[in-house]
Amino acid sequence: MHIVMLLYPRLTQLDLTGPLEVFSRFPELKTHLAWKTLDPVADGSGLRLLPTTTFANAPQADILFVPGGPGQMALMDDAETLGFLRQQAEGAAYVTSVCTGSLVLAAAGLLTGYRATCHWLSLNQLALFGAEPVAERVVEDRNRVTGAGVTSGIDFALTLSARLFGEERAKRVQLQMEYDPQPPFVGGSPRSAEAEIVAVAREAARPFQEQREDVARAAAERLRG
Repeated sequence: MHIVMLLYPRLTQLDLTGPLEVFSRFPELKTHLAWKTLDPVADGSGLRLLPTTTFANAPQADILFVPGGPGQMALMDDAETLGFLRQQAEGAAYVTSVCTGSLVLAAAGLLTGYRATCHWLSLNQLALFGAEPVAERVVEDRNRVTGAGVTSGIDFALTLSARLFGEERAKRVQLQMEYDPQPPFVGGSPRSAEAEIVAVAREAARPFQEQREDVARAAAERLRG
C-alpha cells in the first residue's frame, strides 16, 4: 500500500515524522514524501527534509496524508497543491491528516460533510468548510481519519494501523516504539490544563491565529464560490 505524505515548507516535522515512524514498521506500507520538486524542504524550525517524489511522479495513494504547521496557510490558496490533493483523494482508500493539515484538506473540499479534528487553537475553523469540528485526539468518519495537534500523530497512525492490520499488530508496534506517554505535567490539552495557562497560550497565539483564521475564511469563500 502506498502512503503519499505531503511535504511542504514550514510544516511541523513531528506531524509528519510521528506517523511516518509508525507506518515504517509495517512492511506492507511504502511511504512517499511528495512535494512540487525534489529540492530540500525546511520545516518551521529549519530542519531540512528531502522529498522522495514530485506531484507529477507520485503514485496513486492508498492513504493520503497531510501534516500541519505554519506553512499550512500558504497552501490554502495554492491551486497546484489543492489540485494534487483532490486528484489523489479520488483514488485513495483513506484521506487523513494531523493538526492543521485538516484545514488544507478542508480547503480542497475534502472534509465537507465529515467529522474531523485539528489543533485545539484552530479547531473551530473546520466549520467554515462545512466540516464538523470534534475535540478528540483522533476522529474517524468513514474513510477520513484525522488527528489533533502535533503529538497526536502517533495516536492517529496507530489507530489507522489497527484498522488496516488489526489491533494486535498495532499494539506490537506501540510496544516496539515504547509509546507509553507519561508527560511530566498534567495539562497537554485545554481540557486538562489550568485555565490561566490556557488563557496565556491563547493570548500568545492570538495574532498568528487571527491571521490563520483570515486565511481560512478566504479559502472557504473560494471553495463556496
